[in-house]
Amino acid sequence: MSDFDLKELPKYIDHTLLKPDALSPAIDNLCQEAMKYGFYSVCVNSSWVAHCRKVLAGTPVKIAAVVGFPLGAMLSEVKAFEAVKAVEHGASEIDMVLPVGLLLEGNHDAVRSDIKQVVDAVKGKAIVKVIMETGFLNEEQKIAACKLSEEAGAHFVKTSTGFGPGGASVSDVSLMRQHVSPSIGVKASGGVRDLETALRMIEAGATRLGTSSGVSIMNGVEGASSY
Repeated sequence: MSDFDLKELPKYIDHTLLKPDALSPAIDNLCQEAMKYGFYSVCVNSSWVAHCRKVLAGTPVKIAAVVGFPLGAMLSEVKAFEAVKAVEHGASEIDMVLPVGLLLEGNHDAVRSDIKQVVDAVKGKAIVKVIMETGFLNEEQKIAACKLSEEAGAHFVKTSTGFGPGGASVSDVSLMRQHVSPSIGVKASGGVRDLETALRMIEAGATRLGTSSGVSIMNGVEGASSY
């Protein structure tokens, strides 16, 4: 990726803090780092959205909220409700977990419906990224998840929560890129911790990176003129 402009890298990054024991100072720091480095967004649990909205007021940094996180196994109506509330509190992006068990069973109609309920609930107000949790899936299931997400109207497919087995891989990102339309984004999330990995994901087709290591990645950029 010698032609990749490293100045563009911050706009790929969703600066993420999803730990259950996160405290206000850590969320404040997340927002401050996002503003300092020009990250595209902060990605937080929905209960922190309103807090982030206050800290980030007047800045271009967006707020992404996870929904149905991290299992994806709650009622679709509950996911849709959480998405609506997150948007009301200031989120402009929703990262939802699809119902992995239903996908593994081959119940594609239920998976599509689950995603569509969230998409429809925030239509015109937020974009929706669908977390596939690739560590549980074989190749056929990953392809199915891509197709179902697009059919349901989602705007992105995303590799993983970071809480399940495995994380983002170059092969998965490439596979996902091949099986969604060019208008659909691909988010690599889970284990993207350094500049080399970040650039490999982008080269494979990622249009967004979910990482709690945004600062470390940007530290790798300092002094680097090319890759």
